[in-house]
Amino acid sequence: MRIVHTASDLRGTATRPSRREGDRASRAVVMTMGALHEGHLALVRAAREAADEVVVTIFVNPLQFDDADDLDRYPRTLDEDCALLEPLGVDVVFAPSVEEVYAGGEPVVTVSAGAIGEVFEGAHRPGHFDGVLTVVAKLLNLTQPDLAFFGQKDAQQVIAVRTMVRDLNFPVQVVAVPTVRDKDGLALSSRNVFLSPAERESALALSAALREADAAVRSGDGVSAALAVGRAVLASEPGVEVDYLEFQDPVTADVVPEGYRGEAVLAVAARVGETRLIDNLVTRFA
Repeated sequence: MRIVHTASDLRGTATRPSRREGDRASRAVVMTMGALHEGHLALVRAAREAADEVVVTIFVNPLQFDDADDLDRYPRTLDEDCALLEPLGVDVVFAPSVEEVYAGGEPVVTVSAGAIGEVFEGAHRPGHFDGVLTVVAKLLNLTQPDLAFFGQKDAQQVIAVRTMVRDLNFPVQVVAVPTVRDKDGLALSSRNVFLSPAERESALALSAALREADAAVRSGDGVSAALAVGRAVLASEPGVEVDYLEFQDPVTADVVPEGYRGEAVLAVAARVGETRLIDNLVTRFA
């Protein structure tokens, strides 16, 4: 495994193996901000199964933070991250500095997420998805993958990236990997380290609300009734300050209407103590 920090060194490591017969792709990329956990490693394993060459990027992207304190406190653990990646057969780790990615400071030209970037996470974190898509576009250009793997836990991000790839004709397939959870049901996140034991217990209300609302959908409840079930679970936990719990269209991220039929993403976001958490699951209205 090679660890590189500049675009020129990255180009020097890209062997671009010949495409094999069958379904395997030449190169896959997994984009991360580091502080790796089992959720990230699941993406890497999926990429390793699918492609001949795997590139993992580790970059804490300042453009997607709307709070300077949040950016500063985000964990940076490159040595530990690389130790986790090497046994998984990663070929290249690209860990650039902010100056390498945004030469000359904040970029003049950026990617706009459009309407998708103004709802749910975008409404609570203005400019977040513009920052995400700008760095994803840059990293796609730098790594030139056939496949790009993202976690389903960041469902709105997956929708935004797929929309950008479609609209801007990036020659890459976006693959969403199911959310990885701890034994107690909490979705794995780099932010979980900020939770105290009591806050972690409170945070379990997020996954519990998703499960209960999903069960209501599967029993035949409509949008409003299922949401009422999930919101009751969240309301029963005083340590959770809810931003939203909604069913989203899996392609547009729009709120689905009453009477909706088909697949939907049930997404939740809440603050537990000083830590903001998100989670979701995919369900289907029959």
